[in-house]
Amino acid sequence: MPTRRRQQFVVGNLAWWLGALLVLSVLGSLSLELFFVVSLIGFLVVVELTAPFTVTPAWRRRLVWLVGIGLAVFGYIVVRRILEILPPGVI
Repeated sequence: MPTRRRQQFVVGNLAWWLGALLVLSVLGSLSLELFFVVSLIGFLVVVELTAPFTVTPAWRRRLVWLVGIGLAVFGYIVVRRILEILPPGVI
C-alpha cells in the first residue's frame, strides 16, 4: 500500500512530465535533451516538495542515486553544448 507522500511523488512527477511534454511540443522545442533537463528540474522540485519532516523512508533514500545520475547526465549535456559553441582549435 503506497503512502500518501509516495503517491504525491508519483502523481507530481507524472503531471510535470506530461506538462513539460505538452508545453515543449506546443512551442516546437521538443528534443530529448531539453525534455530531460526540464524533467530533471521538475523531479528535483517534486523530491523537495514531498520530503517528509521527520523519518525518511527507504524508498526516499534510493532517490539520492537517481538525483546523482540525473545530475551527471545534466553535466554531460552542458559540457557537450559548451564544446559545440566553442570554435574549433580552442581545446
